[in-house]
Amino acid sequence: MSDDIFAELTNIVGERRIVVGAEVATREFPWETHASCDAKAIVMPESTAEVAAIMRACNRVGQTVVPFGGATNLVQGCATSSDDIVLSLERLNRIEDVDASARTLIAGAGTTLQAAQDAAAEISLFFPVDIGARDNCQLGGLVAMNAGGNKVIRYGMTRDTVLGLEAVLADGTVISSMNRYIKNNSGFDLKHMFIGSEGVLGIITRLVFRLRATARSHNVALLACDKFEDVVAALETASSTLPNTLTAFEVMWNSFYELAVQPRGRLDAPLEAGQAHYVLIETMGVDQEQDGQAFEVMLEGLMEKGLLTDGMMAKSDKERELIWQIRDEVEPAIGGAHNFDVSLRSADVGDYVDQVDTVITGQYPDASVIAFGHLGDNNVHVSVSEIDWNEGSIGFVEKAIYGCLEPFAGAISAEHGIGLEKRIYLSISRTDAEIELMRVLKRTLDPNNILNPGKVVDALER
Repeated sequence: MSDDIFAELTNIVGERRIVVGAEVATREFPWETHASCDAKAIVMPESTAEVAAIMRACNRVGQTVVPFGGATNLVQGCATSSDDIVLSLERLNRIEDVDASARTLIAGAGTTLQAAQDAAAEISLFFPVDIGARDNCQLGGLVAMNAGGNKVIRYGMTRDTVLGLEAVLADGTVISSMNRYIKNNSGFDLKHMFIGSEGVLGIITRLVFRLRATARSHNVALLACDKFEDVVAALETASSTLPNTLTAFEVMWNSFYELAVQPRGRLDAPLEAGQAHYVLIETMGVDQEQDGQAFEVMLEGLMEKGLLTDGMMAKSDKERELIWQIRDEVEPAIGGAHNFDVSLRSADVGDYVDQVDTVITGQYPDASVIAFGHLGDNNVHVSVSEIDWNEGSIGFVEKAIYGCLEPFAGAISAEHGIGLEKRIYLSISRTDAEIELMRVLKRTLDPNNILNPGKVVDALER
Protein backbone atom coordinates (compact mmCIF):
# COMPACT_ATOMS: atom_id res chain seq x y z
CA MET A 1 0.00 0.00 0.00
CA SER A 2 1.44 3.31 -1.06
CA ASP A 3 2.14 5.94 1.55
CA ASP A 4 -0.41 8.23 -0.10
CA ILE A 5 -3.36 5.81 0.13
CA PHE A 6 -2.32 4.72 3.63
CA ALA A 7 -2.26 8.37 4.75
CA GLU A 8 -5.65 9.01 3.15
CA LEU A 9 -7.28 5.98 4.77
CA THR A 10 -5.75 6.89 8.13
CA ASN A 11 -7.11 10.38 7.74
CA ILE A 12 -10.60 8.93 7.11
CA VAL A 13 -10.80 6.50 10.03
CA GLY A 14 -7.96 7.49 12.35
CA GLU A 15 -4.91 5.48 13.39
CA ARG A 16 -6.83 3.38 15.93
CA ARG A 17 -9.13 1.97 13.26
CA ILE A 18 -6.56 0.76 10.77
CA VAL A 19 -4.45 -2.36 11.25
CA VAL A 20 -1.26 -2.98 9.26
CA GLY A 21 1.80 -5.21 9.29
CA ALA A 22 2.12 -8.38 11.33
CA GLU A 23 -0.98 -7.53 13.37
CA VAL A 24 -3.19 -8.23 10.33
CA ALA A 25 -2.46 -11.96 10.56
CA THR A 26 -3.49 -12.06 14.23
CA ARG A 27 -7.12 -11.45 13.39
CA GLU A 28 -9.07 -14.50 14.54
CA PHE A 29 -11.97 -16.13 12.73
CA PRO A 30 -14.80 -17.75 14.67
CA TRP A 31 -14.87 -20.98 12.67
CA GLU A 32 -12.07 -23.45 12.02
CA THR A 33 -12.59 -23.33 8.26
CA HIS A 34 -10.57 -20.13 7.80
CA ALA A 35 -6.85 -19.43 7.60
CA SER A 36 -5.31 -16.30 9.07
CA CYS A 37 -6.04 -13.00 7.35
CA ASP A 38 -3.60 -11.93 4.63
CA ALA A 39 -3.94 -8.29 3.56
CA LYS A 40 -2.14 -4.97 3.30
CA ALA A 41 -4.37 -3.49 5.96
CA ILE A 42 -7.67 -3.85 7.81
CA VAL A 43 -9.75 -0.69 7.86
CA MET A 44 -12.71 -0.32 10.25
CA PRO A 45 -15.14 2.45 9.29
CA GLU A 46 -17.95 3.55 11.60
CA SER A 47 -20.41 5.04 9.11
CA THR A 48 -21.65 4.88 5.53
CA ALA A 49 -19.87 8.18 4.89
CA GLU A 50 -16.54 6.67 5.93
CA VAL A 51 -17.14 3.59 3.76
CA ALA A 52 -17.87 5.88 0.82
CA ALA A 53 -14.70 7.90 1.43
CA ILE A 54 -12.63 4.72 1.63
CA MET A 55 -14.04 3.40 -1.63
CA ARG A 56 -13.47 6.72 -3.43
CA ALA A 57 -9.83 6.70 -2.34
CA CYS A 58 -9.27 3.07 -3.29
CA ASN A 59 -11.09 3.33 -6.62
CA ARG A 60 -8.97 6.31 -7.62
CA VAL A 61 -5.75 4.27 -7.38
CA GLY A 62 -7.17 0.84 -8.30
CA GLN A 63 -6.73 -0.59 -4.81
CA THR A 64 -8.69 -3.84 -4.31
CA VAL A 65 -11.04 -4.04 -1.32
CA VAL A 66 -12.57 -7.13 0.31
CA PRO A 67 -15.55 -6.46 2.62
CA PHE A 68 -15.61 -8.46 5.86
CA GLY A 69 -18.57 -9.36 8.02
CA GLY A 70 -18.46 -12.15 10.59
CA ALA A 71 -16.25 -14.35 8.35
CA THR A 72 -18.50 -17.42 8.79
CA ASN A 73 -18.69 -17.89 5.02
CA LEU A 74 -17.79 -21.37 3.72
CA VAL A 75 -16.99 -20.69 0.04
CA GLN A 76 -14.04 -18.30 0.37
CA GLY A 77 -16.39 -15.40 -0.24
CA CYS A 78 -14.10 -13.10 1.74
CA ALA A 79 -10.76 -14.67 0.82
CA THR A 80 -7.94 -12.14 0.62
CA SER A 81 -4.44 -11.75 -0.72
CA SER A 82 -1.53 -9.65 0.47
CA ASP A 83 -2.49 -7.05 -2.15
CA ASP A 84 -5.97 -6.42 -0.74
CA ILE A 85 -7.38 -4.06 1.83
CA VAL A 86 -9.93 -5.61 4.17
CA LEU A 87 -12.88 -3.36 4.90
CA SER A 88 -14.30 -4.66 8.17
CA LEU A 89 -17.87 -3.65 8.98
CA GLU A 90 -17.67 -4.70 12.63
CA ARG A 91 -18.07 -1.11 13.91
CA LEU A 92 -21.24 -0.49 11.92
CA ASN A 93 -23.04 -2.37 14.67
CA ARG A 94 -25.65 0.06 15.96
CA ILE A 95 -29.32 -0.85 16.06
CA GLU A 96 -30.84 2.47 15.03
CA ASP A 97 -34.53 1.81 15.50
CA VAL A 98 -36.95 -0.96 16.42
CA ASP A 99 -40.54 0.03 15.62
CA ALA A 100 -43.20 -2.14 17.24
CA SER A 101 -46.14 -0.67 15.32
CA ALA A 102 -44.45 -0.82 11.92
CA ARG A 103 -42.71 -4.11 12.80
CA THR A 104 -39.37 -2.97 11.43
CA LEU A 105 -35.79 -3.00 12.63
CA ILE A 106 -33.08 -0.69 11.26
CA ALA A 107 -29.48 -1.60 11.94
CA GLY A 108 -25.92 -1.27 10.72
CA ALA A 109 -24.44 -4.04 8.62
CA GLY A 110 -22.00 -5.03 11.37
CA THR A 111 -24.75 -5.90 13.85
CA THR A 112 -24.75 -9.59 14.76
CA LEU A 113 -27.78 -11.73 14.04
CA GLN A 114 -28.09 -12.53 17.75
CA ALA A 115 -28.23 -8.82 18.62
CA ALA A 116 -31.00 -8.27 16.08
CA GLN A 117 -32.96 -11.25 17.40
CA ASP A 118 -32.60 -9.97 20.96
CA ALA A 119 -33.69 -6.44 19.99
CA ALA A 120 -36.82 -7.78 18.33
CA ALA A 121 -37.61 -9.99 21.32
CA GLU A 122 -37.39 -7.00 23.67
CA ILE A 123 -40.50 -5.55 22.03
CA SER A 124 -42.20 -8.97 21.78
CA LEU A 125 -41.52 -9.39 18.06
CA PHE A 126 -39.59 -12.00 16.13
CA PHE A 127 -36.61 -11.68 13.77
CA PRO A 128 -37.32 -14.52 11.33
CA VAL A 129 -33.84 -15.27 9.95
CA ASP A 130 -31.91 -17.80 12.02
CA ILE A 131 -28.68 -19.75 11.44
CA GLY A 132 -26.36 -21.63 13.76
CA ALA A 133 -23.65 -18.95 13.55
CA ARG A 134 -26.01 -16.32 14.99
CA ASP A 135 -23.46 -15.17 17.59
CA ASN A 136 -20.81 -14.36 14.96
CA CYS A 137 -22.48 -13.65 11.64
CA GLN A 138 -23.37 -10.06 10.78
CA LEU A 139 -26.51 -8.72 9.14
CA GLY A 140 -24.68 -7.26 6.15
CA GLY A 141 -23.11 -10.62 5.41
CA LEU A 142 -26.43 -12.43 5.82
CA VAL A 143 -27.99 -10.16 3.22
CA ALA A 144 -24.98 -10.19 0.89
CA MET A 145 -25.21 -14.00 0.90
CA ASN A 146 -29.02 -14.16 0.98
CA ALA A 147 -28.67 -16.68 3.81
CA GLY A 148 -31.28 -19.33 4.35
CA GLY A 149 -31.06 -21.08 7.66
CA ASN A 150 -33.49 -22.85 9.94
CA LYS A 151 -36.90 -21.31 9.27
CA VAL A 152 -37.07 -20.88 5.49
CA ILE A 153 -40.19 -23.06 5.17
CA ARG A 154 -42.20 -20.53 7.15
CA TYR A 155 -40.47 -17.18 6.56
CA GLY A 156 -38.43 -17.54 3.37
CA MET A 157 -34.81 -16.64 2.67
CA THR A 158 -33.15 -13.50 4.04
CA ARG A 159 -34.29 -11.66 0.90
CA ASP A 160 -37.89 -12.05 2.08
CA THR A 161 -37.14 -10.19 5.33
CA VAL A 162 -35.27 -7.19 3.87
CA LEU A 163 -37.40 -4.11 3.19
CA GLY A 164 -34.62 -1.66 2.37
CA LEU A 165 -30.89 -1.11 2.51
CA GLU A 166 -28.05 1.33 1.99
CA ALA A 167 -25.01 0.35 -0.06
CA VAL A 168 -21.79 1.94 -1.29
CA LEU A 169 -20.62 1.30 -4.85
CA ALA A 170 -17.00 0.75 -5.86
CA ASP A 171 -16.55 4.43 -6.74
CA GLY A 172 -17.96 5.62 -3.40
CA THR A 173 -21.47 6.41 -4.65
CA VAL A 174 -24.03 5.85 -1.89
CA ILE A 175 -27.27 4.12 -2.90
CA SER A 176 -29.68 4.77 -0.06
CA SER A 177 -32.87 2.79 -0.48
CA MET A 178 -34.00 2.54 3.14
CA ASN A 179 -37.57 1.57 2.32
CA ARG A 180 -39.75 0.69 5.32
CA TYR A 181 -42.83 -0.55 3.51
CA ILE A 182 -43.98 -3.99 2.40
CA LYS A 183 -45.53 -2.38 -0.69
CA ASN A 184 -43.41 0.06 -2.67
CA ASN A 185 -43.42 -0.20 -6.46
CA SER A 186 -41.81 3.20 -7.03
CA GLY A 187 -39.49 2.21 -9.84
CA PHE A 188 -36.81 -0.48 -9.74
CA ASP A 189 -36.38 -2.18 -6.37
CA LEU A 190 -32.62 -1.70 -6.27
CA LYS A 191 -32.05 -3.54 -3.01
CA HIS A 192 -32.34 -6.83 -4.87
CA MET A 193 -29.24 -5.97 -6.87
CA PHE A 194 -27.18 -6.23 -3.67
CA ILE A 195 -28.99 -9.05 -1.87
CA GLY A 196 -27.13 -12.26 -2.65
CA SER A 197 -24.44 -10.49 -4.71
CA GLU A 198 -21.69 -11.44 -2.21
CA GLY A 199 -20.20 -7.97 -2.00
CA VAL A 200 -19.06 -7.79 -5.63
CA LEU A 201 -21.50 -5.03 -6.67
CA GLY A 202 -21.52 -2.87 -3.55
CA ILE A 203 -20.94 -2.84 0.19
CA ILE A 204 -24.10 -2.97 2.28
CA THR A 205 -23.86 -0.61 5.27
CA ARG A 206 -27.39 -0.23 6.70
CA LEU A 207 -30.56 -2.30 6.54
CA VAL A 208 -34.29 -2.24 7.19
CA PHE A 209 -35.79 -5.59 8.20
CA ARG A 210 -39.35 -6.76 8.49
CA LEU A 211 -40.16 -8.28 11.89
CA ARG A 212 -42.89 -10.82 12.59
CA ALA A 213 -45.27 -11.55 15.44
CA THR A 214 -43.82 -13.75 18.17
CA ALA A 215 -45.29 -17.24 18.08
CA ARG A 216 -47.52 -18.24 20.97
CA SER A 217 -47.02 -21.94 20.37
CA HIS A 218 -43.78 -23.80 19.83
CA ASN A 219 -43.44 -27.53 19.26
CA VAL A 220 -40.30 -29.49 18.44
CA ALA A 221 -39.72 -33.22 18.00
CA LEU A 222 -36.68 -35.36 17.24
CA LEU A 223 -37.44 -38.49 15.24
CA ALA A 224 -35.49 -41.40 13.80
CA CYS A 225 -36.17 -43.11 10.47
CA ASP A 226 -34.68 -46.28 9.03
CA LYS A 227 -35.02 -45.38 5.33
CA PHE A 228 -34.72 -42.07 3.55
CA GLU A 229 -38.02 -42.80 1.81
CA ASP A 230 -39.60 -42.68 5.27
CA VAL A 231 -38.01 -39.27 5.91
CA VAL A 232 -39.59 -37.93 2.70
CA ALA A 233 -42.95 -39.45 3.61
CA ALA A 234 -42.72 -37.77 7.03
CA LEU A 235 -42.03 -34.44 5.33
CA GLU A 236 -45.04 -34.87 3.05
CA THR A 237 -47.24 -35.70 6.04
CA ALA A 238 -46.01 -32.77 8.12
CA SER A 239 -46.40 -30.35 5.19
CA SER A 240 -49.96 -31.45 4.43
CA THR A 241 -51.28 -31.76 7.99
CA LEU A 242 -49.54 -28.69 9.48
CA PRO A 243 -49.43 -26.24 6.54
CA ASN A 244 -49.92 -23.10 8.62
CA THR A 245 -47.47 -23.86 11.43
CA LEU A 246 -44.64 -25.97 9.98
CA THR A 247 -41.47 -23.92 10.44
CA ALA A 248 -38.55 -26.33 10.09
CA PHE A 249 -37.92 -29.83 8.84
CA GLU A 250 -34.27 -30.75 9.30
CA VAL A 251 -32.56 -34.04 8.53
CA MET A 252 -29.30 -35.42 9.95
CA TRP A 253 -27.61 -38.60 8.81
CA ASN A 254 -26.16 -40.69 11.63
CA SER A 255 -22.67 -39.60 10.54
CA PHE A 256 -23.60 -36.07 11.66
CA TYR A 257 -25.67 -37.02 14.71
CA GLU A 258 -23.01 -39.18 16.34
CA LEU A 259 -20.44 -36.37 16.11
CA ALA A 260 -22.81 -34.07 18.01
CA VAL A 261 -24.00 -36.31 20.84
CA GLN A 262 -22.33 -38.44 23.50
CA PRO A 263 -20.29 -40.57 23.67
CA ARG A 264 -18.41 -39.10 20.66
CA GLY A 265 -19.88 -35.62 20.86
CA ARG A 266 -20.44 -33.20 23.73
CA LEU A 267 -24.26 -33.00 23.85
CA ASP A 268 -26.79 -35.26 25.56
CA ALA A 269 -28.46 -37.74 23.20
CA PRO A 270 -32.28 -37.64 23.38
CA LEU A 271 -32.30 -40.62 20.99
CA GLU A 272 -29.61 -43.28 20.79
CA ALA A 273 -27.02 -42.80 18.06
CA GLY A 274 -26.64 -45.40 15.33
CA GLN A 275 -29.95 -45.04 13.52
CA ALA A 276 -29.95 -44.16 9.83
CA HIS A 277 -31.59 -40.72 9.81
CA TYR A 278 -32.68 -38.19 12.42
CA VAL A 279 -35.39 -35.63 11.74
CA LEU A 280 -36.10 -32.38 13.58
CA ILE A 281 -39.62 -31.06 13.07
CA GLU A 282 -40.65 -27.65 14.41
CA THR A 283 -43.95 -25.80 14.34
CA MET A 284 -44.77 -22.28 15.53
CA GLY A 285 -48.29 -20.91 15.78
CA VAL A 286 -50.81 -18.95 17.83
CA ASP A 287 -52.43 -21.45 20.22
CA GLN A 288 -50.26 -23.84 22.21
CA GLU A 289 -53.04 -26.20 23.23
CA GLN A 290 -54.56 -26.49 19.75
CA ASP A 291 -51.23 -26.55 17.90
CA GLY A 292 -49.71 -28.98 20.39
CA GLN A 293 -52.59 -31.41 19.92
CA ALA A 294 -52.27 -31.20 16.13
CA PHE A 295 -48.53 -31.80 16.43
CA GLU A 296 -49.03 -34.89 18.58
CA VAL A 297 -51.67 -36.26 16.22
CA MET A 298 -49.27 -35.80 13.31
CA LEU A 299 -46.51 -37.65 15.20
CA GLU A 300 -48.88 -40.48 16.12
CA GLY A 301 -49.82 -40.77 12.47
CA LEU A 302 -46.18 -41.09 11.46
CA MET A 303 -45.71 -43.85 14.03
CA GLU A 304 -48.85 -45.70 12.92
CA LYS A 305 -47.63 -45.62 9.31
CA GLY A 306 -44.40 -47.28 10.40
CA LEU A 307 -42.28 -44.33 9.28
CA LEU A 308 -40.43 -43.93 12.60
CA THR A 309 -38.08 -46.19 14.52
CA ASP A 310 -37.90 -43.84 17.50
CA GLY A 311 -38.90 -40.34 18.53
CA MET A 312 -39.43 -37.82 21.29
CA MET A 313 -41.45 -34.63 21.56
CA ALA A 314 -39.93 -31.80 23.57
CA LYS A 315 -41.92 -31.00 26.68
CA SER A 316 -40.06 -27.87 27.78
CA ASP A 317 -37.98 -24.98 26.50
CA LYS A 318 -34.87 -26.80 27.71
CA GLU A 319 -35.68 -29.89 25.66
CA ARG A 320 -36.46 -27.78 22.58
CA GLU A 321 -33.12 -26.00 22.96
CA LEU A 322 -31.26 -29.30 23.33
CA ILE A 323 -32.73 -30.67 20.10
CA TRP A 324 -31.82 -27.51 18.21
CA GLN A 325 -28.33 -27.50 19.74
CA ILE A 326 -27.75 -30.91 18.17
CA ARG A 327 -28.72 -29.63 14.73
CA ASP A 328 -26.60 -26.48 15.21
CA GLU A 329 -23.54 -28.48 16.33
CA VAL A 330 -21.92 -28.20 12.90
CA GLU A 331 -18.30 -27.46 13.75
CA PRO A 332 -17.34 -31.11 14.45
CA ALA A 333 -18.56 -31.93 10.94
CA ILE A 334 -17.19 -28.96 9.00
CA GLY A 335 -13.89 -28.39 10.80
CA GLY A 336 -11.02 -29.55 8.58
CA ALA A 337 -13.51 -30.66 5.94
CA HIS A 338 -14.43 -29.44 2.50
CA ASN A 339 -18.03 -28.30 2.78
CA PHE A 340 -20.78 -28.09 0.20
CA ASP A 341 -24.41 -27.05 0.15
CA VAL A 342 -26.68 -27.90 -2.74
CA SER A 343 -30.37 -27.84 -3.60
CA LEU A 344 -32.41 -30.51 -5.33
CA ARG A 345 -35.81 -32.15 -5.03
CA SER A 346 -36.28 -33.42 -1.49
CA ALA A 347 -37.20 -36.87 -2.81
CA ASP A 348 -33.85 -37.06 -4.66
CA VAL A 349 -31.62 -36.07 -1.74
CA GLY A 350 -31.17 -39.61 -0.41
CA ASP A 351 -30.08 -41.02 -3.77
CA TYR A 352 -27.78 -38.05 -4.32
CA VAL A 353 -26.01 -38.47 -0.97
CA ASP A 354 -25.64 -42.22 -1.57
CA GLN A 355 -24.08 -41.60 -5.00
CA VAL A 356 -21.68 -38.99 -3.64
CA ASP A 357 -20.61 -41.31 -0.84
CA THR A 358 -20.05 -44.20 -3.28
CA VAL A 359 -17.95 -42.12 -5.67
CA ILE A 360 -15.79 -40.50 -2.99
CA THR A 361 -15.18 -43.58 -0.85
CA GLY A 362 -14.50 -45.57 -4.00
CA GLN A 363 -11.46 -43.36 -4.56
CA TYR A 364 -10.69 -42.61 -0.90
CA PRO A 365 -11.90 -45.57 1.23
CA ASP A 366 -11.18 -43.82 4.54
CA ALA A 367 -13.06 -40.66 3.62
CA SER A 368 -15.90 -39.44 5.82
CA VAL A 369 -18.96 -38.10 3.99
CA ILE A 370 -21.33 -36.36 6.40
CA ALA A 371 -24.76 -35.12 5.34
CA PHE A 372 -27.33 -32.90 7.05
CA GLY A 373 -29.55 -30.02 6.10
CA HIS A 374 -32.83 -28.22 5.60
CA LEU A 375 -34.76 -30.93 3.78
CA GLY A 376 -38.02 -28.99 3.99
CA ASP A 377 -36.61 -26.39 1.61
CA ASN A 378 -34.62 -28.77 -0.66
CA ASN A 379 -31.22 -28.03 0.88
CA VAL A 380 -28.60 -30.59 1.94
CA HIS A 381 -25.11 -29.90 3.28
CA VAL A 382 -22.29 -32.35 2.63
CA SER A 383 -18.97 -32.25 4.50
CA VAL A 384 -16.09 -34.42 3.32
CA SER A 385 -13.09 -35.12 5.55
CA GLU A 386 -10.45 -37.73 6.43
CA ILE A 387 -8.69 -37.14 3.12
CA ASP A 388 -5.15 -35.91 2.53
CA TRP A 389 -6.13 -32.63 0.91
CA ASN A 390 -4.19 -31.48 -2.11
CA GLU A 391 -5.07 -30.03 -5.49
CA GLY A 392 -5.89 -33.46 -6.90
CA SER A 393 -8.08 -34.69 -4.04
CA ILE A 394 -9.92 -31.37 -3.78
CA GLY A 395 -10.65 -31.44 -7.51
CA PHE A 396 -11.86 -35.04 -7.36
CA VAL A 397 -14.24 -34.36 -4.47
CA GLU A 398 -15.64 -31.21 -6.08
CA LYS A 399 -16.28 -33.06 -9.34
CA ALA A 400 -18.01 -35.83 -7.40
CA ILE A 401 -20.25 -33.37 -5.56
CA TYR A 402 -21.24 -31.42 -8.65
CA GLY A 403 -21.03 -34.25 -11.16
CA CYS A 404 -23.53 -36.31 -9.14
CA LEU A 405 -25.73 -33.21 -8.88
CA GLU A 406 -26.09 -32.55 -12.60
CA PRO A 407 -28.47 -35.45 -13.42
CA PHE A 408 -30.82 -34.17 -10.72
CA ALA A 409 -30.80 -30.63 -12.22
CA GLY A 410 -29.78 -29.30 -8.81
CA ALA A 411 -28.33 -25.96 -7.72
CA ILE A 412 -24.65 -25.85 -6.75
CA SER A 413 -25.35 -23.38 -3.94
CA ALA A 414 -28.44 -23.44 -1.78
CA GLU A 415 -27.50 -20.71 0.68
CA HIS A 416 -23.72 -20.31 1.02
CA GLY A 417 -23.12 -18.45 -2.23
CA ILE A 418 -20.44 -18.95 -4.88
CA GLY A 419 -17.36 -17.12 -3.61
CA LEU A 420 -14.14 -18.45 -5.11
CA GLU A 421 -14.78 -22.13 -4.54
CA LYS A 422 -17.79 -22.60 -6.79
CA ARG A 423 -17.12 -20.09 -9.55
CA ILE A 424 -15.87 -22.63 -12.10
CA TYR A 425 -18.99 -24.74 -11.54
CA LEU A 426 -21.50 -21.90 -11.90
CA SER A 427 -22.50 -23.01 -15.42
CA ILE A 428 -24.08 -26.14 -13.92
CA SER A 429 -26.82 -23.99 -12.41
CA ARG A 430 -26.82 -20.84 -14.59
CA THR A 431 -27.01 -20.39 -18.35
CA ASP A 432 -24.31 -18.63 -20.36
CA ALA A 433 -26.64 -15.68 -20.85
CA GLU A 434 -27.24 -15.36 -17.10
CA ILE A 435 -23.54 -15.50 -16.32
CA GLU A 436 -22.72 -12.90 -18.96
CA LEU A 437 -25.39 -10.57 -17.55
CA MET A 438 -23.76 -10.98 -14.12
CA ARG A 439 -20.44 -9.95 -15.67
CA VAL A 440 -22.07 -6.95 -17.37
CA LEU A 441 -23.47 -5.77 -14.04
CA LYS A 442 -20.07 -6.22 -12.39
CA ARG A 443 -18.23 -4.32 -15.13
CA THR A 444 -20.85 -1.54 -15.07
CA LEU A 445 -20.84 -0.96 -11.32
CA ASP A 446 -17.17 -1.74 -10.75
CA PRO A 447 -15.26 -1.00 -13.98
CA ASN A 448 -11.89 -1.09 -12.19
CA ASN A 449 -12.71 -4.50 -10.66
CA ILE A 450 -11.60 -3.49 -7.16
CA LEU A 451 -14.55 -4.73 -5.10
CA ASN A 452 -14.14 -8.31 -3.84
CA PRO A 453 -12.48 -9.24 -7.15
CA GLY A 454 -12.59 -12.80 -8.45
CA LYS A 455 -15.65 -13.84 -6.47
CA VAL A 456 -18.82 -15.22 -8.14
CA VAL A 457 -17.89 -14.33 -11.72
CA ASP A 458 -14.71 -13.21 -13.48
CA ALA A 459 -15.54 -9.73 -14.69
CA LEU A 460 -12.73 -9.83 -17.27
CA GLU A 461 -14.07 -12.86 -19.15
CA ARG A 462 -16.36 -12.28 -22.12
